[in-house]
Amino acid sequence: MKQFSRLIILLLLQFCNQNSYAQQAAPFYQEIQAFKKQDSINPPVKGAILFVGSSSFRGWTNVQEYFPEHIIINRGFGGSSLPHVIQYASDIIFPYQPRQVLIYCGENDFTSAGVTAEIVYERFMELFGLIRNKLPKTQIDFVSLKPSPSRIKYISEMIRANGMIRGFNE
Repeated sequence: MKQFSRLIILLLLQFCNQNSYAQQAAPFYQEIQAFKKQDSINPPVKGAILFVGSSSFRGWTNVQEYFPEHIIINRGFGGSSLPHVIQYASDIIFPYQPRQVLIYCGENDFTSAGVTAEIVYERFMELFGLIRNKLPKTQIDFVSLKPSPSRIKYISEMIRANGMIRGFNE
């Protein structure tokens, strides 16, 4: 019985180690943990305007200066795609209880094989649904995809995705 108990403990430890490693190896895990640490030191005000999405938002480090009359939380990260924002929504969207969410994401989605405007639209709809479900009174806005030089070969699909998202009626 003692050996069986040891075996169970070893298996549990092994599982915990693998699970911890898997979390740390997840895309953008460290960036998300840095946001959480920052939030624990200096908790953001509820009801702010949340910018969430890819590196175009992340690189906008002085966004607050552009909107001094509003409280802005910037949670742009890495070269994220919509599935990454969906994956981390419970970490970087819901805890803030924002009054408005601005989403800028989707361009990086096209770099994955087989991604079409329809897929980006479906991903947007999934993220929108998650936010609407958890934060029913929050205003949700989407910043349209832009034709950056490194993504020019996807321009027709981006234009189609923008059109589909623009045509979405809540």
